[in-house]
Amino acid sequence: MSIMDELPVVVIGAGPVGLAAAAHLHERGLPFTVLEAGDTAGAAVRQWGHVRVFSPWRYNIDAAARRLLDEAGWAAPDLDALPTGAELAAHYLQPLAELPQVKPHLRYGARVEAISRLGLDRLRTAGRDQTPFLIRLADGDELPARAVIDASGTWGTPNVLGASGLPARGERAVAAFLEHALPDVLGADRDRFAGRHTLVVGAGHSAANTLLSLAELAAAAPGTEVTWAIRSASPSRTYGGGDADALPARGALGSRLREHVDAGRIRLLTGFRVHALTPTGDRIAVTVRHADGGEESIVVDRIVAATGFRPDHSIASELRLDLDPVMGATRALAPLIDPNEHSCGTVPPHGVDELSHPEAGYYAVGMKSYGRAPTFLMATGYEQVRSVVAALAGDWAAARDVQLDLPETGVCNSNPADSATGDSCCGPAPADATGKGLATGISGGLLSAPLTLISLDTAPAGGCCGS
Repeated sequence: MSIMDELPVVVIGAGPVGLAAAAHLHERGLPFTVLEAGDTAGAAVRQWGHVRVFSPWRYNIDAAARRLLDEAGWAAPDLDALPTGAELAAHYLQPLAELPQVKPHLRYGARVEAISRLGLDRLRTAGRDQTPFLIRLADGDELPARAVIDASGTWGTPNVLGASGLPARGERAVAAFLEHALPDVLGADRDRFAGRHTLVVGAGHSAANTLLSLAELAAAAPGTEVTWAIRSASPSRTYGGGDADALPARGALGSRLREHVDAGRIRLLTGFRVHALTPTGDRIAVTVRHADGGEESIVVDRIVAATGFRPDHSIASELRLDLDPVMGATRALAPLIDPNEHSCGTVPPHGVDELSHPEAGYYAVGMKSYGRAPTFLMATGYEQVRSVVAALAGDWAAARDVQLDLPETGVCNSNPADSATGDSCCGPAPADATGKGLATGISGGLLSAPLTLISLDTAPAGGCCGS
């Protein structure tokens, strides 16, 4: 046995995918250490604990983790029920982290600052694959590792408001007016929104959840106003598939949102590209720049930036990563999930081969593996780590026997020009959809009833699936 075989596999992050990796490593008999920057399991999940997910429990529990929990007499939840983030953490992640097979190998308050090879920078090639990884923590501690499974996610690196991918002018200076995704509008953060005008920027499920909470608050708190701004000419992608969605809660989310917009309880602005943010007394002026160069502004009290997230690969800057320049995912995975390239379809099963880098033994999994792609299900991450751990154990047959069964949705791609035509908004999945599509699984079925929009841009509307 070599010294590499005696070293642990280091897992970064004790969220759903990181703890699933720990369960699979235990089953394979591989030594491991889980490093969690927070002080509890699922620290990031708990930050959106008030939000009820749209996938039932059956999609949120990893198979290896379930086997360990069942052996310990775990009382499983109703598999058809929809957990909140807090319930996911309390009833699944924390019990998993407390198991004797996991707890001794889990370190809290362990923030990873950098990953390299022991004694080698990324320029050195000779003997690299047989040299241990070096994990440096923020407190200065250093750990050697046989391999690294980075399940740190993207929660800590939200996208900016600026439409060009750069912060809008003045964005950093007005941080006191900004909220990142999923504030607890009806709970702990209620006072910041009640009786005020809030602008929600974004077209994803995080934006939809926040908008529905704000609409509920507006019904109870006089003076509460809600404005929703998206860059596209149509909100169809956010409304999703309605009754055609295989996850009913996800379909209902879009349907309820549309009802509020139709009733005027939420004002919808399209073609909304944030250019500058300027304090105006105790409010903030949001300047919008149109495609033709014209500008106008809207004055609000709060802004919720539900603009998605991006991966932070800086901790791996001394490793040899092969990242797609657009998505920030591996080059092998990026074409399978890029919403600019594919219309309706399903994500193909993928595992260790698609997640591998030139740096042997390093794998980014979970949300981080998808780079800037906005759609991801926990079940995808669970299959990723099952495949990666099988490969680390030398079981390549199991590693490459990847399978992924995800529920369908009515969410299409983000490029109107790529949308298919047909009876439904996006039409049926194309015959060659294998190997293409979004991570949630897609087969069309968008709502197509007309909607009166307030357009802030003169650009053509394009297809119904634009974003």
